[in-house]
Amino acid sequence: MKVTKFGGSSLASATQLEKVLHIVKEDVSRKFIVVSAPGKRSSEDIKVTDMLISYYQAYINNENTTEIVAKIVARYEAILDELTLTKDVLTDIQHAIQHLATLEKEHNPHLLDAFLASGEDNNAKLVAVFFQQRGLNARYTNPLDLGIIVSDEPGNARILPSSLNKIYQFATTEEILVIPGFFGFTETGDICTFSRGGSDISGSIVAAGVKADIYENFTDVDGIFVAHPGIIHEPKTIKELTYREMRELAYAGFAVLHDEALMPAYRANIPVVIKNTNNPEHPGTLITTSRTVKHDPVVGIASDQGFASIYISKYLMNRELGFGRRLLQILEELGLSYEHMPSGIDDISIILREGQLTIEIEKELMTRLEQELEPDELRITHGLSMLMVVGEGMRQRIGVMADSTAALAFNKINLEMINQGSSEVSIMFGIREDQEQKAIQALYQTFFKS
Repeated sequence: MKVTKFGGSSLASATQLEKVLHIVKEDVSRKFIVVSAPGKRSSEDIKVTDMLISYYQAYINNENTTEIVAKIVARYEAILDELTLTKDVLTDIQHAIQHLATLEKEHNPHLLDAFLASGEDNNAKLVAVFFQQRGLNARYTNPLDLGIIVSDEPGNARILPSSLNKIYQFATTEEILVIPGFFGFTETGDICTFSRGGSDISGSIVAAGVKADIYENFTDVDGIFVAHPGIIHEPKTIKELTYREMRELAYAGFAVLHDEALMPAYRANIPVVIKNTNNPEHPGTLITTSRTVKHDPVVGIASDQGFASIYISKYLMNRELGFGRRLLQILEELGLSYEHMPSGIDDISIILREGQLTIEIEKELMTRLEQELEPDELRITHGLSMLMVVGEGMRQRIGVMADSTAALAFNKINLEMINQGSSEVSIMFGIREDQEQKAIQALYQTFFKS
């Protein structure tokens, strides 16, 4: 049994939906189909989700919403017309979208979630009708009916453990269930959306709930590349990697899957495969709990921008009782979270995302660090990228750190920070943002061109 999720680009047009239909038809074990809202049909197009955000903003600002509602409905109508489907479902979709503008504005923390969730919800209705009229035994299934009950955290919902047993009741279904992704319902019946990668999370939850043999995630690429294709021309596709490797890569900037999206499937020990709707014959990338490392010690190179580093140096820091606690307390009291904290005997660096730092907060932070810790040296560096080399095979291969630093040094890339976790699955380098592309190219040549 397979749970299969299709992303927005796979559902953006009638042409794409025909491909989805073929994929579902060719394998009778695909019983659970999780769908996103329609994505962009071209680079100039607008996602349905973005239109819903505009709709929400117009509504809460008491502006006329007639035009934006018409545009949203027109996107669904265009797909129905291209597929030559009956328009009965369009009436339902139109009413659902118009109903959003009747919801309570005041004291309604779930309002935005309700607007956003309608993109996936209405698309699932359309896809179910499309499947039915093409001869499949399919039906739309609301997350509430399926049993996706979540914590009451708007925009950041988490599945409640008891939900998985409810979902399992559908495991023996003979029908194809078309399920909208991205949201669930609280115990009091309110819509709550998941965080980034919400539809991926939904697919992972359904896979865990029905105890699927595999969770298929269809996107518009052949799998997960070893490096960003915008930086490396035609990079290799990763054939297989572990959940831990995937989490490290996702954290460091790989956008195919959000690192938290796989957690339900990971906990249920269900393998995930990333495949391409436009090239379904390609094997894609398999993500498993463990794998046999044969040759390459590194599976991927990832990077992410927008970091700052605070460097603190103080003689005999290691002898000063409570130094680290006071440092962390300052960060906590200012509402700042840190990403990494590499340290030496007399110095420590705090790596954090600089988007947290307003001018006022940064000034207060540096003042408090100076006054309360009395360092010998204190400085902050903005505009850093975190560059990560990832691979389970590094534990069996001596010299990955040496090869990495040698490649970066040869290309005159200065290192602001080095951090290797005790798991030996990843090595992280802090570098200037303007050196990021050159660094990735250097590491790619070292590990994937030899």
